[in-house]
Amino acid sequence: MQNPATKDISLAKALMCLMTSAFLFSIMGVCIRFASHTVDNATIVFFRNAVGLFIFIPMLFKQGLNFVKTEKLWMHTWRSLVGLTAMYGFFYAIANLKLSNAMVFSYSSPIFIPLIAWLFLKEKVTKSMIFAAVIGLIGVLFVAKPDQGMFNALSFIGLGACFLSAMAFVTVRALTNTEPPERIVFYFCIFGTIISSVPMFWHWRAFTWNELALLVAAGLLANTSQLFMSYAYSLAPAGQIGPMNYIAIVFAGIWGFIFWHELPDTSSLIGIAIIIFAILLCNPRIQKRFFSAST
Repeated sequence: MQNPATKDISLAKALMCLMTSAFLFSIMGVCIRFASHTVDNATIVFFRNAVGLFIFIPMLFKQGLNFVKTEKLWMHTWRSLVGLTAMYGFFYAIANLKLSNAMVFSYSSPIFIPLIAWLFLKEKVTKSMIFAAVIGLIGVLFVAKPDQGMFNALSFIGLGACFLSAMAFVTVRALTNTEPPERIVFYFCIFGTIISSVPMFWHWRAFTWNELALLVAAGLLANTSQLFMSYAYSLAPAGQIGPMNYIAIVFAGIWGFIFWHELPDTSSLIGIAIIIFAILLCNPRIQKRFFSAST
């Protein structure tokens, strides 16, 4: 059993790693936004997956076929399909919405996870989970409202990507019963690279060095961010450190202001506050305190 001092050090390291993950993810969003000025969405998604695939080459040489051996190929395929579709939506949102608003979609999937886990994994859903999901959805709708109005293509793409991302997370949860995290990410990268190469092929052209630098950087940042996140969750419980993820929205807001002079409107600020409140309610400890205090 960890002594309090060691536990505090682990928690501090976990929080720092998660903050680093959020910081890197926000810079990835900047790279994608700049790349999207001249590069199509299909190509950006392809490079995001292809660059990630190269990270696993040393593991393949070291562990051989044991690294890729699986009895859950169909679940890996399903996870890749929904996760890749969500990625297309997120990257499209980054290219067309304020950066901070697009990041909200990337980090709002926990709102939908309890419902999807109930539908597909038959996990128990409590009233507090339903309450948190409804509150969170209201917040997402506040943020999803571009200047043209609440219900339009951009809003539905962002919400759809958020929902599909939640489905991918639930599938990952089921896969972790038998599969190591590295294998799950590997199959996502390889299936994502193969599938995304098809639409990318129709847009293929010679890229400038600047475009290639942005595309490779986005892939490296995304995968490095995932590594920091995985290490953080190995050091401390998700419920304790999870809310630190949402600092990525703050980072994205800073980059959006520096590079594109973006400022969130009142509706977006209200929505972000509601979403953070809703996701905090997903923590069982906070649920217990909140609902016991309200009764």
